[in-house]
Amino acid sequence: MRIGSGPAGPAKAHGSFTSVGGLWPLLSMRSFSAVTGPKADRWLVRTVAGLMVANGLAQWRAEPSPQGIAGARRIGLGTAATLAAADLAYAIPGRISRGYLVDAVLEAGWLLAWARSGRSRA
Repeated sequence: MRIGSGPAGPAKAHGSFTSVGGLWPLLSMRSFSAVTGPKADRWLVRTVAGLMVANGLAQWRAEPSPQGIAGARRIGLGTAATLAAADLAYAIPGRISRGYLVDAVLEAGWLLAWARSGRSRA
């Protein structure tokens, strides 16, 4: 699987994915809840969404230097690992919609993509 081109390719691709995911509930909580299930604490959904947008933009704007890409990689790995862990911890026992298991798979894909991009440059 090859994501993006050049040294900043994974950062831009993952940053875009994370930003769009964060923008969704901010722009339409109704459609987000229709897909992911009802939300008891909408303030928390909006807070996480804002953090996702901030993380995604930081990745997307990473300088195409070794230091910039390393920072974007750390943000990407941390974001994907945190979201996947929450998806699994709460969807498997049924505390949140099982639809979040799809996101867990997507986040695992980003972890794999970052792992591969690190090896290809090493």
